[in-house]
Amino acid sequence: MTTAAPRISTTELMEAVAAVSAAFWIDFAAAAARHGLSSTQAKALGAIREPVPMRALAEQLGCDASNVTGIVDRLEGLGLATRSAAATDRRVKMVTITPPGAEVLQRIRDDMGRAHRALDSLDGQQRGALLAMCAQILPLLQG
Repeated sequence: MTTAAPRISTTELMEAVAAVSAAFWIDFAAAAARHGLSSTQAKALGAIREPVPMRALAEQLGCDASNVTGIVDRLEGLGLATRSAAATDRRVKMVTITPPGAEVLQRIRDDMGRAHRALDSLDGQQRGALLAMCAQILPLLQG
């Protein structure tokens, strides 16, 4: 005779995901600070996978477009990002990560010791399952 596993509520799952996410961002913020950036500046670098309009970057960061100007000003001042007019519309400003920006972002990610230890504790099957679950859930959260 087998017994059914107890039902896990959506609230319990939400709290668990929130706790993991918060711990991840604490580790990320600490690593960013060790490399001279705020967590928002480092998050912005991570969001610039390809040239992105300032307004789209603001949406990805969940902040007002005027706040992104200050973030990009700082990144540009450090040589980690550049800003230029879009080829199709000179009014639209595009943000691009520079090679030094990509390097510092990678160093921040490499420096996230707690996240690395936590994820390295998973075996290959668990890593695949976690990645698949994230791929399933993320589009639903973004849409």
